[in-house]
Amino acid sequence: MTLFRHELRQGRKALLIWTVIIAFMLAVCILIYPEMESQMTEISGMFSDMGSFSAAFGMDKINFGEFTGYFGVECGNVLGLGGAFFAALLGISALAKEEKEHTAEFLLTHPVSRGKVAAQKLGAVFAQIIILNAAVIGIVTLSTLLVGESPDVKSFALLFLAYFILQIEIASICFGISAFMNGSGSGIGLGAAVLFYFLNIISNLTVDAKFLKYITPFGYTDGADIIVNGCMEIKYLSVGLVLSVIGIVTAFFLYGKKDIQ
Repeated sequence: MTLFRHELRQGRKALLIWTVIIAFMLAVCILIYPEMESQMTEISGMFSDMGSFSAAFGMDKINFGEFTGYFGVECGNVLGLGGAFFAALLGISALAKEEKEHTAEFLLTHPVSRGKVAAQKLGAVFAQIIILNAAVIGIVTLSTLLVGESPDVKSFALLFLAYFILQIEIASICFGISAFMNGSGSGIGLGAAVLFYFLNIISNLTVDAKFLKYITPFGYTDGADIIVNGCMEIKYLSVGLVLSVIGIVTAFFLYGKKDIQ
């Protein structure tokens, strides 16, 4: 577990920064709700009549004036995008950074197999995602209590679970891509996260593009659908889990045979 602990120590600063930023933005969104609550009903009606724009963000399905609906749209986008970016950066750099930073030769001369190296790196990626989500849930819970709201616990639990699975999927896919690379891939990782996000928006705009929800992890994290239906879309979630497994298996297979530069 030496490499696992090393990865956690090496990434602690980035983890702290991303956690503070995401938690702070979520806290601000929640703490300003009481000031906006009196205007929310009118705003909700206005947003629900904005056609394609409303459909793109699911605001035609939920009451934006209620705290749960407000959280699903506003805070959901913060946690969804922020978490996706963080997970993408973790996954895409996990294996490639050893060649980028010229530490691969030192690492691989130790009596540890490449499979164990990949496993400990993947474990460190998942551990950091768990830490980020635990901290965010704590801050969100505290902020919600401070504003005196009592949201639907099931909806909140499903939202947080959905975004956690999204982060695991994106990290796993980027982890697989990382095995192909021997340099910095942060742009590719962030680009993949942004692409997934916009694919979901496109899929909400027209029925003809609904199939895109099978491709993007944001398809099963749509806050409006989770709040209205009381569950995640299993058909989209199942594909996401399969893609996660493919990414992980690809990483282990390629890294075990890769000619390290």
